[in-house]
Amino acid sequence: MIKFLKKYKAFIIGLIVTKVLALLLEYKGVIIIDDDEHLTNILGFLFYWFLISMLIHKIAYLKEHIKTIIKVISLMLFLIVILVIDSNADMPDNPVTILLLMVFYLAIVYVIIPTFFKKYKVAILATYTLAYSVFLYFRLFSDSFELYRQQSKELFILFLLPIPIFASLWAYHQWKWFQNLKSEKSKAELAMLQAQMNPHFFFNTLNNLYALTIKNSDKAPEVILKLSDMMRYTIYEGKKDFVTIQEEIEYLNNYIELHKIRYKKEVDIQFNHDVDNDLKIKPLLFIILLENAFKHGVESWPKNNAYIHMNLAYTDDFVQFDIENNFDGTHNNDVGIGLDNLKRRLQLLFGKNYALLINKSDNTYKVTLKIPPHA
Repeated sequence: MIKFLKKYKAFIIGLIVTKVLALLLEYKGVIIIDDDEHLTNILGFLFYWFLISMLIHKIAYLKEHIKTIIKVISLMLFLIVILVIDSNADMPDNPVTILLLMVFYLAIVYVIIPTFFKKYKVAILATYTLAYSVFLYFRLFSDSFELYRQQSKELFILFLLPIPIFASLWAYHQWKWFQNLKSEKSKAELAMLQAQMNPHFFFNTLNNLYALTIKNSDKAPEVILKLSDMMRYTIYEGKKDFVTIQEEIEYLNNYIELHKIRYKKEVDIQFNHDVDNDLKIKPLLFIILLENAFKHGVESWPKNNAYIHMNLAYTDDFVQFDIENNFDGTHNNDVGIGLDNLKRRLQLLFGKNYALLINKSDNTYKVTLKIPPHA
């Protein structure tokens, strides 16, 4: 809300400027405000408030677009010419003057917010054509001028009434644009985090493959095949909004098998999953936790009783992934960029509708991740 107010502070300034100008012009006798005409006064004030606010709101835009400034100045000169001609004409509420004033106001709106005007030009032009036609009928065909004067205030309301309606519609479009902008920004940031995560993971895996090729290990071809499958999954499936949980399980199993190949010491790896295989989830959210368990757990543990225990279940409308491993407490076990990126991805994807719980003791590290599935 604060950001929205800052973005549209021009309307607060415009309100103050419009009120000061109204008081000043009334004091100088340039305008006469009838205190009994509440609706006319309100609608007229809203129009000038919106007009002045839009000029302030677009001031930066106007500074960068000299052609637009020239158009605004030209229109102001056009307005002066209209007022001079009208003051010299001996005809109250001259239909020609009213038409020119209407053209002036519509032209100002077109110059300030051309995209909105073009989108709703049919509705805007039709509304004011109807208003002018009604005014013209009563102005020219009333039985007497006095009878027209009795109805003139109501007629001019026809010109003012659409203003708050179109202004509200414009404000709604601005709000909608602002929300879409935030959404697109989140998507772009999410894509950036995804790009950061994938090279980070494959860099570690390629290091493993390099070690095997140095030793001329017969396991190298198997590693290459599994790595190929994982890359295919990451590149193609990872771009999808949702994947089946069975696909994610196979991806994690491939990663586990890949690491089993390279370890000489015994590692107790257990992966229990009791879920509906067709359940759909966001892809590539569990792999960072598994990768950290290997990198900061198994690889740091000097003994033969290293373990990684995982459990995947669906409870209370959430998919819950638990992973626990032991580690050597004497080593630095900073999980680095991977977990930081995971936290940020979770925030972007789910807002507050997720849970990431980390429990670290002297030699054990347990993480519980709860995410909502695809509805």
